[in-house]
Amino acid sequence: MTSRLFQKRRTKAVIARAVLALCAVAIAGSAAADPRAQVRGEIDPDLRALLVRAIGEADGPPTNRFDARQRARAAMASAEALLRSEGYYQPVLEDRVEGEDAPAAYVDIVPGPRFLLADPAIRWIDAEPGPEVIRTAQADIELEAGEPGRAADVIAAEGRVIASLTRQGYPDAVTEPRRVVVDHAALTVAPTYNINSGPLVMLDGVRVETRGPTNPEWVAGLAPWREGERYDPDKVGELERRLLETGVYDGVAVALSPADQITPAGNRPIVVTLTDRPRRILEAGATFSTADGSGVEALWTWYNRFARADTVRFQARLADIDSRLGVDLSLPHWRTPGETLALSAAVVNEDTDAYRRTAAVLSADLRQRIGKTSYYSYGLGLDAGEYAESRFDPITQQPVRITRNLAILTGRGGAYLDRSNDPLNPTTGYRVTLNIQPTAVTGDDNVVFLRTEAQLTAYLPVQDNARTVAAGRIRLGSILGGDELSVPSDRLFYSGGGGSVRGYEYQGVGPRLPDNTPRGGLSLFEVSAEVRRDLGRNFGVVGFIDAGAIGFQETPDFSNLRYAAGIGARYNLSFGPIRADIAFPLDKREGDASFQIYISIGQAF
Repeated sequence: MTSRLFQKRRTKAVIARAVLALCAVAIAGSAAADPRAQVRGEIDPDLRALLVRAIGEADGPPTNRFDARQRARAAMASAEALLRSEGYYQPVLEDRVEGEDAPAAYVDIVPGPRFLLADPAIRWIDAEPGPEVIRTAQADIELEAGEPGRAADVIAAEGRVIASLTRQGYPDAVTEPRRVVVDHAALTVAPTYNINSGPLVMLDGVRVETRGPTNPEWVAGLAPWREGERYDPDKVGELERRLLETGVYDGVAVALSPADQITPAGNRPIVVTLTDRPRRILEAGATFSTADGSGVEALWTWYNRFARADTVRFQARLADIDSRLGVDLSLPHWRTPGETLALSAAVVNEDTDAYRRTAAVLSADLRQRIGKTSYYSYGLGLDAGEYAESRFDPITQQPVRITRNLAILTGRGGAYLDRSNDPLNPTTGYRVTLNIQPTAVTGDDNVVFLRTEAQLTAYLPVQDNARTVAAGRIRLGSILGGDELSVPSDRLFYSGGGGSVRGYEYQGVGPRLPDNTPRGGLSLFEVSAEVRRDLGRNFGVVGFIDAGAIGFQETPDFSNLRYAAGIGARYNLSFGPIRADIAFPLDKREGDASFQIYISIGQAF
C-alpha cells in the first residue's frame, strides 16, 4: 500500500475526505420518489421524457384532492413552459384530479404542431463589420430554415455569433435584446439578432502587473503576436497557457485592456496580471509501500530566482530503494516559447533486489511542447559510480555477483503524443510515449547499445456519457547491441509494481536467479486491460487484467508471461479520481506475495 503525506493543508484535507469516502461500508440510497403528476396523451417518447423531467417529482403521493389539484396545476405550468421551449406554441393542456380516497394528479396534453425556424437574420447596430466578417458570422449561426424552433437553439446561436466576431478581431461585440417572431398562421419562429460588433481591435504589446520579480521583457517575449496584428483570442489564451504551465504563479490573468487605453498608433495592449507563489517552500513527506519500499523526503523549492518563472528544487530522500541528494533547475520557455531546459545533478544510492548502485548523476534536457499537452525532448545524461550486481551467466548457467566502476553517457530522446480528453481520468482518445537512449559505457567494461521503449494507451467509452470505459495499455522495450552481462543493471528491463503489472512487487515479473533475485532482461512486453464503471455519487469501480514478460533477446519473449487480475474502487474529485486497487498474481511463485494494494491519485494509466 502506498500513501504520501504532505504539509499542504488543502491537499491533506482533500485526500483524507476521499479515503474516508472510499472506506465507507454502505451508501444510503435515495428513497423512491413519485412524479408530481402523471402525463397523459399521444406524445412522442422523447418529448414525453422531457415533460416528465420538467414536471419533476414529489416526496410522496398527494395527501388530499386539494394537494393533488395544486400539483396538477404546477405540473401543467411546467409542461407548457417546456413545450414552448421545444417549439410547441399551440398545445392543449388540462390539469385533472381523479380518485376520492387516493387522489392522483394528471396533465392531459395535446402538443399540437411543432413550429419550425424561418431564416434567422442579424441586424447590425451602429457600424457594420467588413463583408467577410458578416458572412462568417452569418454562417456561424448554424440554424437552418425548417429545423425545429427550439428556444435553446435560438439562444445558443446568438452566443455563436458573438464568439465568431471575437475570433475575427471584435472582442467588444455585444448583443442587444433579440426579436423573435412566432407566426401562428405559418407555424414558424423567426429570430432576429441585434448585434453591436464594436470596432476592429489591433493588438499592441504586453503590460505586466505584478508584485513579484518577473521580468516584463521576458513575459513580452512569450506573446505569440506582433504589434499591430488583429486581436485573436486563441493567441491571447496561448500566452496565458505559457505562463500557467511554468507552475510558478498562483494566479495568471491575461486580458485585453479597456477601450479607452488605445495607444497613439490605434492599438490596445494586453494586460498580464501575475500573482506569485511563495518564493521559497519547504516540504516534507513520507512514503510507505509494501511493493516499492518506504522512505522519507524533504524538498526545498525556490521559485522565480532568476525573474523568468524558473524553479530550483533541492531534494533529500532516504528510502529503501532510491535514496538521493540532488538539485534540479527548470527554465521554462528557454530559447523559444514552449521549450523547457531542465538541468539536474544528484548523488544516488539505489538498492534493489537486482542491483545496488552508488553514483553521481548529471543530466540536461530540452523539452518542446506541441499543442496543449504533447511534447518531444532530447538531452544528455552522465552517470558515474559503482554497480554491485547479481547477474546470470548464460554460459555456466549460474548466478554471479560482480562489482564494476562505470561511467555511462546517455543520449536521451523522447516524445509524448496525447490525444486523450483528460490527464487524470481519460475516457476517450489515446496516448503514445516513445523513448530512445543511445548509450556508451566505459570503465571496468566497455559497451555501446541502444535502449528503446514505447507505450500506447487507449480509451473507449462504451456507454453514453462514458459511464463505462474500456481502457487498454501495451508497452514494448528492446535493447540493441548489448548483452545481458555487459549492459548495466539499471538499464536492463524489469517489470512488476503499480506502474506496470499490478499484483507483483517491484521487479517481481520475469525469471529469477536461484537465490530469488530478479533477473533483468534485454526486452520487455506488458499489456493491461481495464473496464471502468461510474456508479454515480462520485464512486466508481474497476476490473483489470495485467500481464508482462521479460526476455533475454532483443525481441520480446512471450513464453514466460505472468498474469495478474484485480479490482479497484474510485472516488472522483474535481481534479481527478482517487484510486485504490487490489491485485492478485494468477501464477504465484515462491517469494510472491498473495496480493498487492495500491492507492494513488489518477487512473492506473
